[in-house]
Order: sequence, then structure tokens, then C-alpha cells
Amino acid sequence: MDTRRFHQPCVILNPKAGSGRSLRTWPRLQPLLEGRLGPVEALFTEAPGHATELARNAIESGADLVVAIGGDGTLNEVVNGFWANGKAVSEQAAAALLPLGTGGDFRRSAALPDAPDEVIRAIAEQELRRIDVCLARFHSYDGKPLERYFVNGAGFGLGGEVAISAKNNFLTRYSGTGAFFWATAVSFLTYRARSVRLAFDEDTALETSVMEVALGNGQSQGGGMQVCPRARLDSGSVDVSVIRKAGFFEFLAAMPYLYSGRIYSHPKCDFFRARRIVAESDEEVSIQVDGEAVGTLPLEVETVPGAIPFAGIGPH
Repeated sequence: MDTRRFHQPCVILNPKAGSGRSLRTWPRLQPLLEGRLGPVEALFTEAPGHATELARNAIESGADLVVAIGGDGTLNEVVNGFWANGKAVSEQAAAALLPLGTGGDFRRSAALPDAPDEVIRAIAEQELRRIDVCLARFHSYDGKPLERYFVNGAGFGLGGEVAISAKNNFLTRYSGTGAFFWATAVSFLTYRARSVRLAFDEDTALETSVMEVALGNGQSQGGGMQVCPRARLDSGSVDVSVIRKAGFFEFLAAMPYLYSGRIYSHPKCDFFRARRIVAESDEEVSIQVDGEAVGTLPLEVETVPGAIPFAGIGPH
């Protein structure tokens, strides 16, 4: 009698994740995965956005588990493949992450084990946990309306600029945390605060000058910054950290707050929680979604509670 939980698992591997680490470790990972899950179909991405297409096709062909091997960007693309035309491709298919990317923020938010073999064991043995997914509507850099789901976090302002810089600086191949820290410091030197209008669940609205607004389904963004330390993956809402205008030295002095989870004790940071957030600005303000720079305001984010079964995450 076949007692396996998953009967048609597949993995989607980004060969460039972690500066090629995912591809280099695949020969060791494959037997570990198949030892726990049985025969696994392996699919390799060839270009940005390809993981979404691969995941959607796999689920439509009967896959009941799709494991993203890579970083937060790879997981984001895979999760987007779980939907087509605004509807779930399957109500039963589960997602999982074997984290081998640069930032590792979903790994932190989900408290995944550090060792790949421990992650694989958790995927095979732990009960599935339904987590929220957020739908973001925004504009591309050339002004076209776009939609994208995310599972960990998004943000706009300084974070959008950092997402671009973190992918292209010299520290990326050595340390995700170091790459994001360096990108944050360098981006801050040229960044100026933007005036934005924010609305939360149609009830609370404000207009203020911000350095960054972080939207958290998970706690960690920017390579380990605890920008939404109260967020939970299955809370049914999004945590919002509004970081108001700050000077250079004031910003540097505040960095420990970002990494320690004490962000809301800083006088320049405000906390909100909502199921729907709308942000607008008369200026160009860049957006990042799960660590990837994707476009500009205006932005609308809606929570889809318990939208996806996830394997490998223990009870909160």
C-alpha cells in the first residue's frame, strides 16, 4: 500500500539562485528528495517568469506538490503559478520551499530549518499548513497595470530601490544579508522621502512623507530585516510598517531597530494592520514584491486568507 502523502511531486529549480548554489547542490539534493518523496519530476527555469509557467503547467498535469528550489524570487514565481485568470488552478496542490537563494526572508518568516535535509524531512513528514497569499495590483515601470501574488512581503519607497541594487552589488554572491545591508546604505545616500497617501480597509487614511512602507505577510524582508515583526503567515491580514522621513545619521542609528524586531519602538515608525491597503503618490515610487523590483505606485494589496497549503512549515 502506498502511504506517501504526495503522489506526483515536482521541483522547480532556479539554476542561478544563490549565485549558482542551487544548481551545484542539485546532485546531492535529488537523492534526498526522492528518498523522502519518491520519484520527483525536476524542472529547471530558463528565464525570469519561467517558474510561474512551469508551476502552472505541472499543477494542471496533476502535480500535488511543487517545491521551489532557490530564493524568495523563485518561490514568488512558483506561487503565482498556482493561479490562472484569478482562480486557483487546484485546491489541493501544495507548495514548498527548499531555500538556496540570496535573501532567505521567507525561510526566516516561516522558521524553516537551515539544513536542506531537515527541510526535506519537514516537507515529507509535517502536516500541511494553510498560509495567506496577498494579491498586489500596481503599474509596471512603463505604466501598464499588473497583478502579482506574494507570500512573504512587499514594500515601496527605499525598498524598491534596494531590491534593484541588492541584485547587482559585489556582496550578492557571498552574503544575502550583507548584500541587502550594503544596498540599503548606498541607496539611502541618493534617496529622498516621497509623499504618499495610504488607506487601510476603507477606514483609516493618512498622507505623509515616507522613506519606506513595508507590507508584511511574513516578518522578514531585505535579507533579514525584521520590518514587520508581528506579522504571521496565516493571520488573515497584512502588517504595515510606515517609516517616515529621516536624515542620514538618524537612519544609520536606527538600523539596529530593523534587525532586532524593535522597529515599532522607534518614533519614526508607525504600525497598521489591514486586509486591504491602497497606496498612491503624485511622484514615482518604486515597489518590490518578495524582494523583486516590479513597478511603481499606485498599489492595491488584498489578503487571500488560507489560500495555499504549504509543506514543511510547522505549527506556529
